[in-house]
Amino acid sequence: MQLKPIAAAVILGAATGALADYPEKPVQFIVPWPPGGAEDILTRFIADEFQEMYGVPAAVVNKPGGGGGPFPGAIEVSTAAPDGYTIGSFVIDVPVVGPDLGIPELQPNPFDAVGTFMTYPFLIVAAEDAPYDTMQELAAHAQQNEVVLGHFGSALIPTRVTVELADTMGFEFGADAAFDNVDCNVLASGDVEVMNSIVSLVLPCLDELKVLATLTEERLPILPDVPTVKELAPELDIVLWNGLFVPKDTPDEVVTKIEAAVQSALEKQELIDYVAENGTPVYWRDRSATDARITKDSKTYADIAIE
Repeated sequence: MQLKPIAAAVILGAATGALADYPEKPVQFIVPWPPGGAEDILTRFIADEFQEMYGVPAAVVNKPGGGGGPFPGAIEVSTAAPDGYTIGSFVIDVPVVGPDLGIPELQPNPFDAVGTFMTYPFLIVAAEDAPYDTMQELAAHAQQNEVVLGHFGSALIPTRVTVELADTMGFEFGADAAFDNVDCNVLASGDVEVMNSIVSLVLPCLDELKVLATLTEERLPILPDVPTVKELAPELDIVLWNGLFVPKDTPDEVVTKIEAAVQSALEKQELIDYVAENGTPVYWRDRSATDARITKDSKTYADIAIE
């Protein structure tokens, strides 16, 4: 049945008005990690700015998934209504790794990108009393000793890069273990000898650690003498980023409003000061550029994924 012109105009006007009114109720930003990491802190800046701009409550909700990494939290966003009231703050692993894990809710990729706003300053670290100071010395030590690696999840990109770097350097980790929060306490417990984690989570004890390598595009200003992984193994050049995602079919007008809040938040002095203190690279990469990055990183990940 065809709608009469007047009826069609009424329906179109009502739909447009509903979008124009977004947001009308509280908005959730789902962070699939415990509080305290760079993605959590920066997403809180964004949520605060969203609330200030639009006058509705905007909260960060932490949904850590243990050894499941970010994927349980990602499932919650994937099954939400595509209306902009549930927004995921996700690592690269969600759109790149998630579709290949056999999780129905994540296959195929159920998200649209809003954009990317940071690159993770991941580190490969050891305890201060470790009998090695560099990745090369770790490689020699691991030939005769079992070294346990701590990480956020075995399928996640930082873990895969760390394992592949070891393989490139001629050794294997004797065992590994996943943790919700890979922080100073994990290494201090003695349960692992080496771990990969984010700068912000180990910053309180950074002076008591040996940093063996960084999983970053360039050397970090706060660690100018520490090589990047891609310096040690150029084929492992993969960017570890975080961005905002919404369920597919979320209206463009809604995405535009979310993007505006992010861009405004990135200009706040408090956020700029935080970034300067912990060395987290922050920027804004829009939906189109993020989609291109996902395509590139998916090809790289295919070479280092668990077989």
